[in-house]
Amino acid sequence: MDLSGARESYETRGIDESDLAADPITQFQHWYAEVTGAGYWEPNAMVIGTVDADGRPGARNVLLKGVDLDGFLFFTNYTSDKAADLDRNGFAVLAFNWTEVRRQVIISGSVERVPESESDRYWSTRPRGSQIGAWASDQSTIVPDRAHLNDAYSAQTSRWSGSEILRPAHWGGYRVSPYTVEFWQGRPNRLHDRLRYRRNEVDWVVERLAP
Repeated sequence: MDLSGARESYETRGIDESDLAADPITQFQHWYAEVTGAGYWEPNAMVIGTVDADGRPGARNVLLKGVDLDGFLFFTNYTSDKAADLDRNGFAVLAFNWTEVRRQVIISGSVERVPESESDRYWSTRPRGSQIGAWASDQSTIVPDRAHLNDAYSAQTSRWSGSEILRPAHWGGYRVSPYTVEFWQGRPNRLHDRLRYRRNEVDWVVERLAP
């Protein structure tokens, strides 16, 4: 990937209210297409932030697997720490950091599990090795060593040998439905552009934030 000069180009360009689409999903899709077209590695990588039962925050990287007018879609193990936080609290923050083009997108919203049929559709597209891994790993639990994981993977490989691998009930998708989406564009002298969409009762309001 060669993004030589991209930082300076995007810093000079900036963003203005007149540049934005009417809704944040369309605007996100525009930026995502630009970043993908520039050759960015894994532009769908995002940080998801949650809060546990004691009010302590947590964050980790996941991959965006779809975005439409209903929100931002990703998949995970439902027994994981992040899933426990999401199911208990029902809210999350997503952050995309595209450093080479000096852009960030920060999404705050409510979270719900997607219908099982939707998880089934995505599951069928996953590589077989990833499917086996979902059966082999009790995500976020303590394990004695690496050999334990390797043995579990081998056992699941034998279990599903010669047959279709069904989606486990403990694995599926979540959709984040945004109520705010901030588009951040780096600018010279730390005077960055920050334009935030905020959902009101009927529409989206765009607000400029001080950097």
